Amino acid sequence: SPCIFQALVDEEQTQMISHHFMPQSVETFNYASYHTLDEVTAGAHPLTRDPPGSESSFQIRSTKGCTGGTKRPAIWIDTGIHSREWITQASGVWFAKKIVDSYGKDSSLTSILDNLDIFLEIITNPDGFAFTHTEVFLLGRLTREQRGREVGGAGASSNPCSETYHGPYANSELEVKAIVDFVKSHGNIKAFISIHSYSQLLMYPYGYTRTQAADYQELDNIAKAAVAALSSLYGTQYKYGSIITAIYQASGGSIDWTYNQGIKYSFTFELRDTGSYGFLLPANQIISTAEETWLALMTIMEYTRDNPY
Repeated sequence: SPCIFQALVDEEQTQMISHHFMPQSVETFNYASYHTLDEVTAGAHPLTRDPPGSESSFQIRSTKGCTGGTKRPAIWIDTGIHSREWITQASGVWFAKKIVDSYGKDSSLTSILDNLDIFLEIITNPDGFAFTHTEVFLLGRLTREQRGREVGGAGASSNPCSETYHGPYANSELEVKAIVDFVKSHGNIKAFISIHSYSQLLMYPYGYTRTQAADYQELDNIAKAAVAALSSLYGTQYKYGSIITAIYQASGGSIDWTYNQGIKYSFTFELRDTGSYGFLLPANQIISTAEETWLALMTIMEYTRDNPY
């Protein structure tokens, strides 16, 4: 009921307030708590130091691997594109620290970073994310989109008040256009992974049509292996498949576009849970969610490294 969900929002706010006055740095950052945009920026910023041979970033920016010449093969991972999906950006911060801490220690990740750049955009929708923190009541906390909107077709809405409003024109929002421009200009991204919540799903193209992707069987095999890896840690059960078969027809999805741009390994996650808490997943599930999702990400990244096409 609305009262129950408002109580969850209130509890969430109380938990966060207890961390607002803590020193924010990589060393003191509480990865088991939800944080505001300012706290994430202040506390996680030192993680933008790059492990040797890698590219890591918290915003789309020019880096040593992206300035002229042939760009190295790369993997794109984004979290926090929908403002109410706090678990995704919280997991994204954890992923960033894992990448930095594991280079030179984890042989598989080290090999990935020696052969591929990783671009990690943690808060893809900063204005919307900030809005969900300033609006402490249920409707504000559950705002989905950017404060502007996105793109669409079948499965999207022309109603500006709808959660699936497709926007006035393609790539109308700055965040979306920035990603589109970056992907096109880079030209050598091999895997594109967009992380959302909730429903416990791992999906691949297509969402806008029932026509199977040309690489359907390979993508299905990768998804199956990734879900098995994820489930091996805590037993969390995920379903996998194309977007349109796993959930419903949906247009304007980033991975349909990236796949059609030639990025074969295009996947979308829907993290925990299956509806008990929904977008209000308690903070005590952040670490376990990130840990299990990381195993699935490693499966996809290892496959990308070994099969760069």
